[in-house]
Parts: sequence; structure tokens; C-alpha cells
Amino acid sequence: MTPARRSLLQGAASLGALSLAPWSTATAQTAQTAARTFSPQPGDWRTFEVTTRVDIPKANGVTRVWLPVPSVNSSWQKSEASSFTSNGITRMRSDGLQGVQFLYAEFAANIEKPYVEITSRVQTQSRAPIAKGQAAAPAEDAATLQYFTRATHLLPTDGIVKTTAQKAIQGASTDLEKVRAIYDWVVANAWREPKVRGCGEGDIKTMLETGNLGGKCADINALFVGLCRSVGIPARDVYGIRLVPSAFGYKELSGNPASLKGAQHCRAEAYVKGQGWMAMDPADVAKVMRLETAEWLKSTDHPVVKPVYNTLFGGWEGNWMAYNTAHDLTLPQSKGDRIGFFMYPTAENDEGRFDSYAPDDFKYQITAKELKAT
Repeated sequence: MTPARRSLLQGAASLGALSLAPWSTATAQTAQTAARTFSPQPGDWRTFEVTTRVDIPKANGVTRVWLPVPSVNSSWQKSEASSFTSNGITRMRSDGLQGVQFLYAEFAANIEKPYVEITSRVQTQSRAPIAKGQAAAPAEDAATLQYFTRATHLLPTDGIVKTTAQKAIQGASTDLEKVRAIYDWVVANAWREPKVRGCGEGDIKTMLETGNLGGKCADINALFVGLCRSVGIPARDVYGIRLVPSAFGYKELSGNPASLKGAQHCRAEAYVKGQGWMAMDPADVAKVMRLETAEWLKSTDHPVVKPVYNTLFGGWEGNWMAYNTAHDLTLPQSKGDRIGFFMYPTAENDEGRFDSYAPDDFKYQITAKELKAT
């Protein structure tokens, strides 16, 4: 069934239900879709302690665990110290190539109740586009820009990816115009698919070849990144996790600090000369359109969607923490395949790799605590 057909059926069902609903329910629905504001601004740094704990319910041979550690230091995040405890052999590691920091823990077969826990401190702030009259961002290193135009296993930059991007940017002349065109194309053509597990897989070639552009953040934002790279614009996914509620009342742009299982979220950046690395998040536009209200909103002019659509081109809210920007990562000591991205706890034993998308079976939990200035 096509998305348009699903929407039509859902819309008809919604109208039928609404005709039978009492006035108070209709009023509540109207209030739910009233105009909102979404205008995060940089300037106020927030400090968080984020704790991840893994408990292995039953060891089967040697068990290995890799936990992502915030590794991004930028104008919008400061990754500070981490502390950890475990009854296994643990050490902080780096992949040595993409700047990924992680805690590696290894448990012998005879260890009872293996566990590992890490607490990381970060500071974050919101982002917004460079305003008129504001000083231009410093130029990025040429080698870094080249690196973020490369193709990867899940982000090819030729074939259908390149031809799609070329069509999307027709009529655009500057890099800023091209980035805007790609952002708008992704928002217009991709959609949030709640049935996709976790954050998706980010296999953009398959998405484009099948025409199934439904997915989650690792699919939709990867599509944006791949399309940008295919026409020579440096772009990257930024993998992280939502920590606390949105200050603007958007439930789908919020995290529950008491339990962050499933709060993982990747964002994106594109580099534009003079603007620097610009914040992007077409996936969150799609999420708000699909899930923020009971109705699947189809227009970016809708009062619930418009402020998010406008702001997430160049800005985002600082209630989110980044882990890294890595694609196609090989985990040291792992016997499994490389992973497309790294923002979930990962583990394996003699039976194979654990399901990172099933925290209650894997037995991990993530929490956050905001530290207020005294």
C-alpha cells in the first residue's frame, strides 16, 4: 500500500471517529494542532551526566561489550571526563581512524553476573543558523572536507544516489542553495515509518532503488548525507541520544532522562563555506509530521510542523548529546561484522552478537541527570 493510500484511509478513519466524538475531544484535538514555537538559540550551556549500564543475564563463553562514549568537541558540545566500573576487564579505547571513543569490557566465561557501567559528562548548547551580519564561521581543514565527501558501504555516492541528487538540485547554484534543495527533497519524499526497528539501517541505495523512502533517523538523515556527498558537498551523520524533554513542548523531540532506552537519535551536518558545519535534521521533521499529533500531517506549512521544518535547517535543540560521526565501524576484538553506525551498546558472546535494539533482552539501561549551576 502506498503512503498516500495509507494516508487517505487513515484520514477517512479519523474523520469518521471525529464525527462521533464529543465536542470536548474535538476541542482537544484542535488545541493539539495549534501553532507552536520552536526556536532554540545558542548561548546557554547545559551540563549532563549520562550513565549506561549493561548487565549480562547469562554468560555463554567469553562476553565482549562496547559502549559508545561522547567523542565530539565542537562549538555546540564539550565531551568531558568519563568514569566506569565493572567486574570484567575494561579499558577506554579509540578506533584510531574516525575519532570514536568507547569503553571496551571483556568477561571470562566463569564470571558471575557480568556488568559494566559508565558515566560520561558533557556540555551541550542549542544551534542556530548564522544570522545576517554575524561573522563567518572559520574555514574547515581541506582534508577533513574531503573525508566527509567519501563513499561508504551504506553511503554510495554514484549511480542512483548521484542522479537523484542532481535532479533535486536543479536550478540551485550555490552550495547553500543545493543543501537547501536536498533538505527539501528529503522532507518532501521520505517519511517516518514507525514499524522500522531501532533507528533503521541507513541503506540509502536500497531505499532509492525500491522507492521505499520510509524509515527512521539513520535512514532519512543518511539519505540527506549521501545525496549531499554525491554532488561534492561535505556532509556527515552525527550519532547520539536525546537526554531530556524539549523546552518547546514537542513530545517527539524529547527524551525521558529516567529511561533513555530507545532515545538514540542521529542528526546530520552539511558544510557550507562561510556558514561552516550547519545543523540539519530532516528526519525529525518527518517524525513530527507522522507522530506529534494523532493525524499524519502532510504539509510543512502546518502550524505544528512549520517551526520545526524551518529551524532544523541550520539549528537544533541542545537537549541531545552526540557520540560520534562514524560510518562503517569495525569494533576491535569483535568476531562479528562491522557496524554501520555506533550509538547503541553492542555486545557479543559465543552465540553471536546481542540485539542492540532490544534493551530489555540485552539488559542495558541509559539514564541522564542535568547538573544545574550553583
